[in-house]
Order: sequence, then structure tokens, then C-alpha cells
Amino acid sequence: MKTPLRPFHPALLVLAICAAVPAAATATGKQDNLLLKRVHAEHAMHLPSRGMTMAQVEKKYGSPVRKMTPRGGGSPHQPVIHRWEYPDYIVYFERNRVIHSVLNTPAGNNTHPRGSR
Repeated sequence: MKTPLRPFHPALLVLAICAAVPAAATATGKQDNLLLKRVHAEHAMHLPSRGMTMAQVEKKYGSPVRKMTPRGGGSPHQPVIHRWEYPDYIVYFERNRVIHSVLNTPAGNNTHPRGSR
């Protein structure tokens, strides 16, 4: 004789989720802390700001170490993105205006994006 299935109790699911949340929060808390430190470091360095032209960036910050191969430009919705590498950061331009400046990471994964050489 088969035993009947017990009815599912939603409170058990809630308890299981609540038990798992603190472990996940600890792991993401370290990542959040690293991200906050990086954002504070970027603000302290006074990197090129959004909207500056290429000429303004070069005049104020000097010539980049390297101008990486432009990407995109396949359609009006995908404008050309230029990347200029400086010793400690990379400046991203949409057409000829800064859209973002980021610090190179300690691992160096911003320094040489795949296929940019």
C-alpha cells in the first residue's frame, strides 16, 4: 500500500531559504566591499569625466600609453567605442566623448581585453 503524499507546507520553504541567505550574503558582502573600495579610488583619482571630448582628455591627461582597436559601429544603435589605456586606468569613448573611465584591476583584466591587441 502506498503512503499518501504529505501536503507541502510553504513555511518549510521559507525556513530553508532563510537559512541559506546569511551564507550567500557573506560571500557577496566581500565583493560589495571590494567594489566600494574601487569606486572610492576612482573618485579620488579624478579620472576623465563623462562628456569630455578626446581632445580635452588628451590635453588634460596627456597622450595615452595605447589607443586600443575601436569596436562597434555596425549601426546607428551600435556606435564606435574607442578605448584609451593610461598607466592606471582606461577611458572609454562613444564616438569622441567619454562615457566611462575605470581603474585597471589588480588582476589586470581591464588592461588587455580579449582581442584588443
